[in-house]
Amino acid sequence: MSSVFIVGVGIHPFGRTEGRSGLQQGVFAVRQALADVGLSWADMQFAFGGSDSAGNADTMVSELGPTGLQFINVANGCATGGSALFGAYSAIASGQFDLGLAVGFDKHPRGSFDPLPRNWGLPDWYGDTGLMLTTQFFAMKIRRYMNEFGITEPSLVRVAEKAYRNGALADHAWRRTPVDAETIATSTMVADPLTKFMFCSPAEGGVALVLASEKKAREIGGMAVRLRAAAVRSRPQGSFEVFAPMIEGDGRNSATRLASRAAFEIAGVDPGDVDVAQLQDTESGAEIMHMAENGFCADGEQERWLAEGRTEIGGALPVNTDGGCLACGEPIGASGLRQVYENVLQLSGRAGARQVPGEPRIGYTHVYGAPGVSGVTILER
Repeated sequence: MSSVFIVGVGIHPFGRTEGRSGLQQGVFAVRQALADVGLSWADMQFAFGGSDSAGNADTMVSELGPTGLQFINVANGCATGGSALFGAYSAIASGQFDLGLAVGFDKHPRGSFDPLPRNWGLPDWYGDTGLMLTTQFFAMKIRRYMNEFGITEPSLVRVAEKAYRNGALADHAWRRTPVDAETIATSTMVADPLTKFMFCSPAEGGVALVLASEKKAREIGGMAVRLRAAAVRSRPQGSFEVFAPMIEGDGRNSATRLASRAAFEIAGVDPGDVDVAQLQDTESGAEIMHMAENGFCADGEQERWLAEGRTEIGGALPVNTDGGCLACGEPIGASGLRQVYENVLQLSGRAGARQVPGEPRIGYTHVYGAPGVSGVTILER
């Protein structure tokens, strides 16, 4: 397989942008990524792109130019961005292409997502119980985990407090005001034990990444970050995932564990080699559970890690350095690519006020989506 490099990145700020469609936010990100590396749309040989609520990605050629390139639309729940990147990575790693693009964007209406059971292979009774409302599912899952592994509510608060503190340092974040621990803990209870500041919100935004083969990256010159691994896995038997109507076994054999193990094997590195990580944080509890599912600590150790500040920007393993989904919101098509964008900035020393100290070398991203799909990437400076 050929080595794959990320040579250009672009982002449309997350949040709410009146008067600009989701597709236009994606086009904005593409143009910024191309300018970042000094290339044009006509140079692109292929593109993989996705959106959940803002239209087909391939229609952006009407604004960027109908060059006839291969453009593949991707839809894979909240893991759409990670899946688009996997497609782009594979296209170059196979040796078929030298230069292409992964793009994701979205524009969700205000309020919660409203998925229908029948669209996810579930009977209507599943929705009648309220479990299609993901806030209830995530609350139920983290409450079970807290009871099993001794995670306390102050740890949920610490995750949210860190997110808003980091988001205040990121130009592309939606929530850019720090929120103190007391406000987070005493705010409106949405689904016990999770308060409103512990959940991310459906949002808007776009991200684009230009990928190149090793040969093309050398021709282009400049800063390039190697994409050492990209892996996507779906839920295995016995996992406990969004829209899973029951648990068989202990629920530990998750899509995330499979994707993480595969990515580490492909990259040839261990969790202890990672210098900065972006983990799916749909809510505070998700970040906590995903720390263990991705192999960075044992179940229950998160309590001590968070109390010691190990996941802060200056800690042993900085997690969600731009505020993650809690501070940036979650435009489904773009969210996974935002994580990779952030790691490219961190590894190339361009993260500004939120730059992880010590010249980080290995970056890790993990995105998770319904009904149990995880995408993981490992990058190297």
